[in-house]
Amino acid sequence: MSAAEKLAMTYAEYLVFERTSATKVEFADGMAYAMAGGTPEHAQLAMQLGAALVGLVRPGRGRCRVYSSDAKIYVVATSNSYYPDLSVVCGDIVPATVDPAAITNPAMVVEVLSASTESYDRRKKFADYLRIPSLDHYLLASQESARLEHYRRNGDGTWTLTIAERGGVLRLPDLGGDVVVDEVYLGVPGLRA
Repeated sequence: MSAAEKLAMTYAEYLVFERTSATKVEFADGMAYAMAGGTPEHAQLAMQLGAALVGLVRPGRGRCRVYSSDAKIYVVATSNSYYPDLSVVCGDIVPATVDPAAITNPAMVVEVLSASTESYDRRKKFADYLRIPSLDHYLLASQESARLEHYRRNGDGTWTLTIAERGGVLRLPDLGGDVVVDEVYLGVPGLRA
C-alpha cells in the first residue's frame, strides 16, 4: 500500500472518517492515511501466503486463525492502527476498547513489501508492532524475489531474523508446520531469479 492522502485528526475523528471513506484508512501518530490499492502481483502473493498459513493453522490444529487485509490491528501502546496484508490470531480476539472492530492481540503480522511501502513497513510499522505483547512473528514477503524475512520474538524479548528464499522453507512450529517458499511464490510474475 502507498499513502495516497494524509490528514491530521484524533482517533475518534479517524473512526468517523474511516466509516465514510471509500478506501482503507490507517492511523499513525495523529494522521489518517488513505491507502491506495496494490498490484495484481501483490494480491496474488498475499493470497498464496495466506493459503499457506491457513494450511498450517486449519481447524483442529489449534486455536489460531488467519485474517486478510480487511482485519485492522490496533497497537494499544501507540494508539495507532494498521491494515496488514495478513494477520494470525491465536485464541480469542481481544478488540480495542476505543475501536471494537480492531484486533489488539495478533500472534503474527504479515506485510507484502512494495517499493512505495518497504521503508515504512520495515521501520515505523515494525517499531509499532514490536510493542504488541502477543506478537511473536513479523513476516515480510518480497515482491521482487522469492524471499521471506521472518522476525521471531524470543523468550527474552529479543528478535531473531530468519530468511527463507527460493528452494527453502520457513519453519513455524508453534503455528503448526512449515511454509514452502516456492509454493508461496508459484506463478507470481516479475520475480528476479
